[in-house]
Amino acid sequence: MRLVAFDLDDTLAPSKSELPPSMGTALRSLLARVPVCVISGGNFAQFESQLLAGLNAEEVLLERLHLMPTCGTQYLRRQQGRWDQVYEEALSPEQKQRAIAALTVAAHDLGLWETDPWGDIIEDRHTQITFSALGQQAPLAAKKAWDPTGEKKAALVRLLSPALPDLEVRGGGSTSVDITARGVDKAYGMRKLVEQTGIAPERMLFIGDRLDEGGNDYPVKAAGWPTRAVGGWEETLTVIEELLAD
Repeated sequence: MRLVAFDLDDTLAPSKSELPPSMGTALRSLLARVPVCVISGGNFAQFESQLLAGLNAEEVLLERLHLMPTCGTQYLRRQQGRWDQVYEEALSPEQKQRAIAALTVAAHDLGLWETDPWGDIIEDRHTQITFSALGQQAPLAAKKAWDPTGEKKAALVRLLSPALPDLEVRGGGSTSVDITARGVDKAYGMRKLVEQTGIAPERMLFIGDRLDEGGNDYPVKAAGWPTRAVGGWEETLTVIEELLAD
């Protein structure tokens, strides 16, 4: 493999939590071998707090890291000691306004609007509007308990999609629904990565915790990329160890 790509939440770290020290060590070792991409529905601020703060990598390794927030609608590379944005494909103000309004109405109609959330329920990520049912800072245990079958998110997606025909509505993390430009998912981001790096899809490996059909990593598998499913960041550690031993 010439490049290894990872999902972030529950693949490299617990949801919305900092990279565990053992994962930071493993990623540094992997970066010394091959370029690494991290692609997630989160914004760059989440990458900074969740990934980069715990990575503690030297500049030479950071320069081998490809960051793709909001499913690849943003792309950042490390140059001269800072993160430079190579591109950003932002939603228009009108698209954002319609998405936020439709989300608010649909969540209330389905009884999914939390009256005492942990932080903001709706976040404007410029290239993506994200609904977090319990709030952006909800504790992991509460998030896992909220919708274990995915039925609540699926109902919200079904209700929203006809109201936003020019936009893409899909389930994100354990409590989130993302709205992007039509056609944007992690497979879209991986195609953009191919354009930027010149590395063929078959020479990349994507690792994620939601590669099951309906999961937000599944589009990468459906598009034909080599993939490896994991059940959490601890299993990802084992996969990285296997890659390093190969």
